Amino acid sequence: MEVHLADHQDLSVDEVTLRALAKVVLDSENLPSTTEVGIMLVTDEEMAEHNHRFLGEEGPTDVLALPLGPPDTGHLESHPPGGETVPYALGDVIIAPGYVRRQARTHGVTYEDEIGLMVAHGLLHLIGYTHGSDLEAGKMEAKERRLLAKVGLERR
Repeated sequence: MEVHLADHQDLSVDEVTLRALAKVVLDSENLPSTTEVGIMLVTDEEMAEHNHRFLGEEGPTDVLALPLGPPDTGHLESHPPGGETVPYALGDVIIAPGYVRRQARTHGVTYEDEIGLMVAHGLLHLIGYTHGSDLEAGKMEAKERRLLAKVGLERR
């Protein structure tokens, strides 16, 4: 598993924990060992540009998940186990730490927990998880809670 992390903003982040969390998420879905994802940490201004470009929405948001292809279902039977030599590029997760820090304060949680949630949430979207219904949201939230706990973080 390869996690490419690009930090284009000034707030401090625990890159070691974010990378470890990303690998926990990817491993939990039995993705090929050649899986690659990108995590970009951007300013609110950059996030607003991405939000407008990709979703047609105005202003910044906390996280965007941009799959490189159609998302898988969370169960990647189409990828044969073992022996993979071709990189499997899943996509990119874009996070605005400034926005996330304000959001953490609003929800009364730590910045570290909230930014971890954004990593897990974004990656699960790349894999194919959604929260369009209460049932889907419940499953996704429970999975996020379990994954965050594996690296010592909590889900609000």
